[in-house]
Formats: sequence, C-alpha cells, structure tokens
Amino acid sequence: MTNNDIFKKLRVALMLRDDQIVEILELVDFRITKSELGAFFRDEKHPNFMECGDQVLRNFLNGLVIHLRGTKENPKNPKDVLAKHKAQIPSKENAKERVEFKAKPKDSEASRGDQKPGKTDFKKKPSFKSKDKAPKIQIVEKVKFNNGKNKKS
Repeated sequence: MTNNDIFKKLRVALMLRDDQIVEILELVDFRITKSELGAFFRDEKHPNFMECGDQVLRNFLNGLVIHLRGTKENPKNPKDVLAKHKAQIPSKENAKERVEFKAKPKDSEASRGDQKPGKTDFKKKPSFKSKDKAPKIQIVEKVKFNNGKNKKS
C-alpha cells in the first residue's frame, strides 16, 4: 500500500475536503496548495499524478493529531471534531434518509436446535393459477407484421 493509498483512505474515512487538509497541514507549518494536493489523489495513470512522499504524509498525520486531539493547553474531543466535519457536508436535496436495518430477534425456542430433525412445518406456497379468474380481456387486436416483405401466394 502506497502513501497515496493511505492518504486517500484517511481523507474518505475522516470526510475531509481539500481545504480542510490544507488547514491541517498548516497546523504543523507545512504549506501545500490544493492543486498539489489534488495530484496525490489522482489515478496513477493520470499524467498529473504525483507520488505522495513520506514527508507530506508524516506532516499530515502530525497535523491530524493536533486537529483531532488539540494541544496540551487546549485539548479537544475527537468525536466532536468528526461530528463537526459530518455536519459540514451538504446533504443532497432528493436523497432519502437511510433507514436503519434492525434484525428480528430470533425465537429462542425455535433456534435451540434440540428438536427432532425430520418433519418441518413449512407453509404452503400460494397458487398463482386461479380457477375463479375472469377471462383475459384483449385490449389491442392482433396484428400480423410482414416486416416490409411481400408474401408470395
């Protein structure tokens, strides 16, 4: 795994924008522009791709510690900082709220496993063929296409 991969994964996991990364790097007196930063996140085959050196990643990690934890004089709670990042992300207008998935609790008697194997109580599948069904109404009359070819009789 390269430094670029680590940098990308941290950016996604912490929901950081480029301007926030620039600010984090400035906390340790390391100056970098957004365009230089964008070169680290490009595809390896892109002509403007640039390798992320050890110095850049080291300074980012040191700045990230200060950004999340704060200093000795002014400590921060990392969860509050991450919640602030999440709140700054604009939500999409048409996006629906994600519904939490909650698994149904298992029936403790049914999942014990001490019942006799063999006859199980399966529900009968519903039959799709109904005898009381009304005859199908034909909406469009049947048309025979000859695909532009004249038939010889």
